[in-house]
Amino acid sequence: MVETKVKVLVIEDEPEIRRFLRVSLTNNGYDALEATKGEEGLKIAAESRPEVIILDLGLPDIDGSEVARKLREWSEVPIIVLSARDGENDKVNLLAIGADDYLTKPFGVPELLARIKVALRHASKAQIQDEPTFTAGGIKVDMSTRTVYLDGEEVHLTPNEYNLLLILVRNAGKLVSQQQLLRDVWGPGYAKEGHYLRVYMGQLRRKLESDPANPKYLITEPGLGYRFRTE
Repeated sequence: MVETKVKVLVIEDEPEIRRFLRVSLTNNGYDALEATKGEEGLKIAAESRPEVIILDLGLPDIDGSEVARKLREWSEVPIIVLSARDGENDKVNLLAIGADDYLTKPFGVPELLARIKVALRHASKAQIQDEPTFTAGGIKVDMSTRTVYLDGEEVHLTPNEYNLLLILVRNAGKLVSQQQLLRDVWGPGYAKEGHYLRVYMGQLRRKLESDPANPKYLITEPGLGYRFRTE
């Protein structure tokens, strides 16, 4: 029986550092995947499902913090950030958006391997199961590309419509309170603006429900919140 190697995705644009990481990882039994840009890294993460991601902050297309944020929309894969920035605020901000660990350049192989082992151990305890796509009936949400389909046809959603739908499908089957939805989509200052939800839920139903007046999936729980019904 062939042992499956742990896949580590390196998202790094500097050739020297990328080569150093590739050699260090392969020499220690890991399967090293590589991306030189943020969007490329997101695509490989969705397709190859690595167990750990090593992420540089200074990428040529989008900042590493944006890559981490997009990953966290659908994945809990451990993210180890690499950066020449050593400020406390940088570290706090990266951890706040979902990074699991932080390595300041330059760093040594033993430290890198130790951080990877810790990340894998935590992921194993959490029994992480990521799935970049969600499907219910004719509705499909591809969280890795932020695209939504109805019966195979792409549906255009505004950013707020998509973010609202994303929260509901990530909590499919569960009641999500009005306050949580308003806070997570529009911000803490909108917790009492219930009319926002009524308007945007109406727009989502018109785009995704065959009978918006009698929705099958986007369900209102009067006085409480909303639920994405999967059955």
